Amino acid sequence: MNANGFLSRVFIFVFMIAVGFALAKAIYHRSFLGILLALVSLGAGIYFIYLVAHARKQIEKAREVS
Repeated sequence: MNANGFLSRVFIFVFMIAVGFALAKAIYHRSFLGILLALVSLGAGIYFIYLVAHARKQIEKAREVS
Protein backbone atom coordinates (compact mmCIF):
# COMPACT_ATOMS: atom_id res chain seq x y z
CA MET A 1 0.00 0.00 0.00
CA ASN A 2 1.38 3.39 -0.93
CA ALA A 3 1.44 6.41 1.36
CA ASN A 4 -1.56 8.01 -0.33
CA GLY A 5 -3.74 4.96 0.28
CA PHE A 6 -2.59 4.71 3.87
CA LEU A 7 -3.34 8.37 4.58
CA SER A 8 -6.81 8.13 3.05
CA ARG A 9 -7.61 5.09 5.20
CA VAL A 10 -6.36 6.87 8.33
CA PHE A 11 -8.44 9.94 7.45
CA ILE A 12 -11.59 7.85 6.97
CA PHE A 13 -10.94 5.96 10.21
CA VAL A 14 -10.47 9.18 12.20
CA PHE A 15 -13.60 10.67 10.62
CA MET A 16 -15.66 7.64 11.60
CA ILE A 17 -14.32 7.78 15.17
CA ALA A 18 -15.27 11.47 15.36
CA VAL A 19 -18.78 10.76 14.06
CA GLY A 20 -19.18 7.93 16.55
CA PHE A 21 -18.07 10.18 19.37
CA ALA A 22 -20.49 12.90 18.24
CA LEU A 23 -23.31 10.36 18.09
CA ALA A 24 -22.49 9.06 21.56
CA LYS A 25 -22.42 12.58 23.03
CA ALA A 26 -25.73 13.45 21.32
CA ILE A 27 -27.36 10.32 22.74
CA TYR A 28 -25.94 11.08 26.18
CA HIS A 29 -27.36 14.61 26.10
CA ARG A 30 -30.62 13.42 24.49
CA SER A 31 -30.26 15.91 21.67
CA PHE A 32 -32.47 15.04 18.72
CA LEU A 33 -30.74 17.51 16.42
CA GLY A 34 -27.31 16.22 17.46
CA ILE A 35 -28.34 12.62 16.78
CA LEU A 36 -29.80 13.60 13.43
CA LEU A 37 -26.68 15.50 12.37
CA ALA A 38 -24.39 12.69 13.51
CA LEU A 39 -26.41 10.16 11.54
CA VAL A 40 -26.33 12.41 8.46
CA SER A 41 -22.55 12.68 8.84
CA LEU A 42 -22.28 8.92 9.20
CA GLY A 43 -24.34 8.45 6.04
CA ALA A 44 -22.18 10.95 4.18
CA GLY A 45 -19.04 9.12 5.28
CA ILE A 46 -20.38 5.75 4.16
CA TYR A 47 -21.48 7.22 0.83
CA PHE A 48 -18.01 8.75 0.37
CA ILE A 49 -16.39 5.35 0.94
CA TYR A 50 -18.77 3.87 -1.63
CA LEU A 51 -17.87 6.57 -4.16
CA VAL A 52 -14.14 6.06 -3.63
CA ALA A 53 -14.47 2.31 -4.13
CA HIS A 54 -16.57 2.84 -7.25
CA ALA A 55 -14.06 5.34 -8.66
CA ARG A 56 -11.18 2.92 -8.06
CA LYS A 57 -13.05 0.20 -9.94
CA GLN A 58 -13.66 2.60 -12.82
CA ILE A 59 -9.97 3.54 -12.94
CA GLU A 60 -8.90 -0.10 -12.93
CA LYS A 61 -11.39 -0.88 -15.70
CA ALA A 62 -10.07 2.04 -17.77
CA ARG A 63 -6.47 0.85 -17.30
CA GLU A 64 -7.38 -2.64 -18.48
CA VAL A 65 -9.04 -1.32 -21.63
CA SER A 66 -6.18 0.96 -22.65
